[in-house]
Amino acid sequence: MAGDRTIAPDLRRAARWVPPLPLGHPRLLPLLSWLSRRSGPVATDGVRATTHPGPPAVRVYGPDRQRTDAALLWIHGGGLVLGSVLLDDARCGAIAAELGITVVSVEYRLAPVDPFPAALDDCHAAWTWLLRSTDRLGIDPHRIAVGGASAGAGLAAALAQRLHDEAAAPEPRDQTGHPAAPGPTGAEPGAPGPTVQPAAQWLYYPMLDDRTAARRELDRPRHLVWSNRNNAVGWRSYLGREPGSTDLPPYAAPARREDLAGLPTAWIGVGDVDLFHDEDLAYAQRLRAAGVDVTVDVVRGAPHGFDGWASGTRTADDFTTRAVTWLRTALD
Repeated sequence: MAGDRTIAPDLRRAARWVPPLPLGHPRLLPLLSWLSRRSGPVATDGVRATTHPGPPAVRVYGPDRQRTDAALLWIHGGGLVLGSVLLDDARCGAIAAELGITVVSVEYRLAPVDPFPAALDDCHAAWTWLLRSTDRLGIDPHRIAVGGASAGAGLAAALAQRLHDEAAAPEPRDQTGHPAAPGPTGAEPGAPGPTVQPAAQWLYYPMLDDRTAARRELDRPRHLVWSNRNNAVGWRSYLGREPGSTDLPPYAAPARREDLAGLPTAWIGVGDVDLFHDEDLAYAQRLRAAGVDVTVDVVRGAPHGFDGWASGTRTADDFTTRAVTWLRTALD
């Protein structure tokens, strides 16, 4: 695959060192999941990173020079079965340093030990924690984006859908017809409720549609990093049923949602040789049709996760620059 002429020339050398990920072996999945959580912290100059135990645990990246009251809730990738916040330590630190914003990354539970909706519930809890911490962190609750990579981007899209629906839900009333008193949430006085919607969605090659994993014709192409066979393992582990099954619960697979109107502005970046290319572009087209402002960045010859494992190449670094520029503009 490293010598495949469909891969951008400046990515081919790095592609040689991308190892296969044999998730199809049931005995290896627990080991790979454990190994994926063994990363150590990566320090970024000018950024203080602190972990709050939760649950769920969140890691907060605060720049020494906070230049704006905007923020980002980041969700790491890993196919819903792998990964941890520390895998994206360098990325989150770099975003905090470059934009001068606070970044919060969530340590969500992984499938198959904790299937849907555990991961999404943890992301929602992290969002709520962030809103309750806006005064302490110096953040405007209406200037918070949600973002992520791969499965994390899919969870970010699902979170945006869930928050949209919560904001649109009728205000709860007591028996007298008056607004119900809030429960013991522990929120700071005047802190916004969890129905504040994200200002933007920042989605790196998002894992959105379980129906892709049900397409057996996609098993043959050797998609670098994340194959369709791995995709089937990830979705099956998360959903607790076969990918492509009917009657999935809401938010389980973001691409299954019919009404996309009213969702936050979105950026979607993906390579044209990424397994998720087609489902990502289809989702972007449906967002546009629903009136959502969407920017799509398709990178020729870029496999899954290329901006990480091929960092330093022109293709990867130009992509990262465009992505960060979009986020800066979206949060202005």
